[in-house]
Amino acid sequence: MPSLERTRSTRVVDAVWRVVLRLGFRLARIWWHVRRPHHEGALVAVYVGRALLLVKPSYRAEWGFPGGSLDPGEAPDAAARREMQEELGLSVDALSPAGIVRGTWDGRIDHVHFFELHLDCLPALRLDNREIVAAQLASPEELTGIALTGAVAAFIGSSR
Repeated sequence: MPSLERTRSTRVVDAVWRVVLRLGFRLARIWWHVRRPHHEGALVAVYVGRALLLVKPSYRAEWGFPGGSLDPGEAPDAAARREMQEELGLSVDALSPAGIVRGTWDGRIDHVHFFELHLDCLPALRLDNREIVAAQLASPEELTGIALTGAVAAFIGSSR
């Protein structure tokens, strides 16, 4: 029965992390609206055929692409690869640069580097169940009915 107990404790720890992330994100957004900080991030548009992989963070209502903030001194492509590993358990070597989108979202002045990854089929994903709680493929036609983060919506709008 030890494995069942470990699973229960893991679920509790994951739930606590989700609460902390939700509260932390809300507080951060308030702070960002006051301070208007500059932020730099990297996101990856993962294509499987024509469909795009969307991920659902535990702390926001919208869907987005895998990715996140650049660490100090980190190159955008390195940040994108690191985030793919952390959020989805995917190790990727080469990502194709797909452009930069600038805007103000969540109170931050954002500079987001986009990369593309084209796959023949979706590999098994390992969601952390803390930051990322769901993933789905969406066809171009389905994207209009899905709430997307500001940066992702801007990227998709600019690529049409």
